[in-house]
Order: sequence, then C-alpha cells, then structure tokens
Amino acid sequence: MIIRIAGLLLLVILAGCSTVSGWFSSDKTGKGPAKLVEFKQAATFNVRWHQKIGGSGDYILQPAITSDAVYAANAKGELFRLDPATGKQVWRVDSGFAISAGIGVGEGLVLVGGGKGQLAAFTVDGKLLWKTKVSSEVLNVAKIADGIVVVRTADGRLSGLDTTDGKRLWLYENTVPPLIVRSHAGVAIERGTIFAGFAAGKLAAISLGSGIVIWETVVSQPRGNTELERISDITSSPVLNDEQVCAVAFQGRVACYGLAQGDLLWSRDLPSDKGITLSHNYLYITNTSGAVLAVDKSSGSSVWKNDQLLMRQTSAPYAFGNHLIVGDYEGYLHALSREDGSMAARLKTDGSAILVTPMELDGGLLVQTRNGSLYSVTLH
Repeated sequence: MIIRIAGLLLLVILAGCSTVSGWFSSDKTGKGPAKLVEFKQAATFNVRWHQKIGGSGDYILQPAITSDAVYAANAKGELFRLDPATGKQVWRVDSGFAISAGIGVGEGLVLVGGGKGQLAAFTVDGKLLWKTKVSSEVLNVAKIADGIVVVRTADGRLSGLDTTDGKRLWLYENTVPPLIVRSHAGVAIERGTIFAGFAAGKLAAISLGSGIVIWETVVSQPRGNTELERISDITSSPVLNDEQVCAVAFQGRVACYGLAQGDLLWSRDLPSDKGITLSHNYLYITNTSGAVLAVDKSSGSSVWKNDQLLMRQTSAPYAFGNHLIVGDYEGYLHALSREDGSMAARLKTDGSAILVTPMELDGGLLVQTRNGSLYSVTLH
C-alpha cells in the first residue's frame, strides 16, 4: 500500500512496519524552491574531467576514493574503477544485482550492497571475492575496519562480517517503531567503536569486535499527536573527532556527546534529514528546509545561516579549505564561505540532483549526480 502525502512523502508498508521515504523538505507555506540569485564570485570552479557511468535511480550511491582509484556504481548493478587523474575507465564489472548502496573500500576490498540484502566484495582488480546476504535492503556504505565489515540494513540492524569470506560474526538488533524514515544513514568507526544513529532518535556506541553496546542515548524524543509528527529518526551518519560525536534527528534536535561515555555536551532544536559535517571549531548542518548553518562545536551556538538554497534539496555539506560545498536538486554545485556563509562560487553540472555529499579528490572535489555523471573539479 502506497500513500502520497503533500506530493513529497511516501508511506510504504514494509516487513510489518511503515517507512517514510522521499524528500522531506516540504514547505508549509506552499512556496517552491528558492530561485538562484546572482552574486559576486569570490572563487571559481573548473572541471578537470567528466565521466558518465549510469544513473543511481532511487538510491544514493556514494563513490569511493583511494590513493590510486575512484570507484563508482550505478543502480543497474555495474561497478567501475576509474583513473583519478583522468576519469578513464580501468575496469567495469557486473555485480549481478541492482546496486542500492556503495561504495565501501578498505583492506583490499570494494563493497556494494543490493535491495534484496545482497552484499558483494570485490578485489581492487575487480574480481569477486565473496557474496553474502544480510537481513534486508542495504541503503548505505558498508565500512571496513580491523578485519570486520560493518553493514547496516533498512530493518535497523547492524551486522559484523568477516572480511575474508563474508560470514557473520555478530548482529546488533534495534527496536523499530511503527513508522520510520527510509534512511541512507551510515556509521562512523573510531578506535574500535562503531557510532550509529537509529530510529526514534537513538544514538549508540557499539563494540566493533563483538557488536555489544557500550553506551546509548536518545538525541531527540518523539513528539506530536500523530505517528508522522512523532518521527525523530536519525537519518544521516554521525560525525566525530577525538573528543565528541554529534548526530542530528529528522524533526528533532542536534546534539554532541563525549566519545567515551556518551555524556551530553550540548543539544539544541535543529532538525535535519540531509546530514552534518564537523570541521575544526564548527559543526555545519543542512537543515530540513535546505538552509545551511554553522554552529559552534563546543556549545551549539549559531555562527551563521545561509537560506538562499531553501527547498532546493540541498545536500549534506563538505568542508573544503575555506569553503563549504553543497549540491542541489538541479545539479548545481555551490561553494559557501566558511567564515560567514556567503556564496562564493557556483557550477552547473548535468541538471540532475546532487544527492551525495561532495568528496575530496587530489586537491579538488569529486561530485556524482543522480543521472550518473562524475565530475572532478577544482576550486580556486
């Protein structure tokens, strides 16, 4: 059963619970996406290379970068290795299933996940090493650390798999409320600990070696009169440094906690379904309306806010040098000043949405669009 809400939200009955998917940047005023305005450019984007690999469909497919390769995938099931300097194809393999999540790299593995719970590990030469099945749809990048593959599935579970053969080492199960957001949130791993956000605003620290919970807390409590209003899921990956881990909930709060014991450092009402970035003294956030904000990482106090991209389905931000980089639904790449949030540069790509957070590549940036264009760009 599928129900459309305000033209933007979908309720889908899945495995005994309901999930909400689609774009959550609904504008209660009825206004459409903000129109881009001219500005005096303080920097310039330049395209180094452009390569087409095929579209991502309804999924968010994250490319991966190593010192000598760019890996990318399309929804049809094709996995590519490209030369990072030129964008030329080194090899292409067919995974044998429609890819819904990727790419994870590490310890000689290249990982992609599928909509029916498939997870495949390839070598850096494109040879299939192993293929396994996890509990449900894979929607985010699997992480690799200390001989363990950590994969998160749409049913709220985390699995720890052996990197050598894909066999399960442990399973973490999380209680799922009646209505959840179909989330592409991943995990962060630091010093043998996995940090992951879940439905109902839960943030947990989990042992990488055993899957046992070290601590858990609630970033945002459900509130409201209806199940839809009470959604407070964490729908983006946590971010961390040596001292703290921060997470943000859809229709809820952003909060930072001590890394070791999960003690609350600060929190404030600031909802996001796109994601956050922690860099130096600031936490950068794209909120549910598409505005980009900077807050002090030690207190949560506001530093600046740019609302020129409202309702443009602004991507999660990436901190790059003196700029903050985001994409939007029309395929524009924007550079904002990290000092005050002002617009510094803009680049039009292929006209399709930039859903994936831009990534750093050889002193520049790598951007993937929904229609499957990869751009290597510089910013000066």
